[in-house]
Amino acid sequence: MQRFSKPVDILLIEDNPGDVRLTQEAFRDARLPININVTMDGEEAIAYLRRESPYEGSPRPDLILLDLNIPKKDGREVLAEIKADPNLHDIPVVVLTTSNAEQDIQKTYNLEVNAYINKPVDFDRFFEIVQKIEDFWLMTAILPSSIR
Repeated sequence: MQRFSKPVDILLIEDNPGDVRLTQEAFRDARLPININVTMDGEEAIAYLRRESPYEGSPRPDLILLDLNIPKKDGREVLAEIKADPNLHDIPVVVLTTSNAEQDIQKTYNLEVNAYINKPVDFDRFFEIVQKIEDFWLMTAILPSSIR
């Protein structure tokens, strides 16, 4: 059952153009209409989320996919700012990163990440992971923004 009355907005915070293209391609076959907006660093991501210049008209994301290793402000700093901001804290954040370091996993959960996923290097496995993100976060879970 589709609960969204408009396309789902995903904010992808990722600095690797190859990973951006791969993620966009993986969501291309989604069962729901999805808009993927991309920011390439932590400062840009925060400006986007707070609708600061040049993002005054940006849509509020229904879901954030966050890489930890991004420039200017790393993903941990971005996550901390999102979860500390009363206007943003209820947006689900899924860390999608190559790091499988225990300290990264523990720190992001301490910062209230909603899920931590190790980004696979295998193309097919990456598509499978994106499909699972769609299945759970967009088709199964009820998001605060889905009851609009």
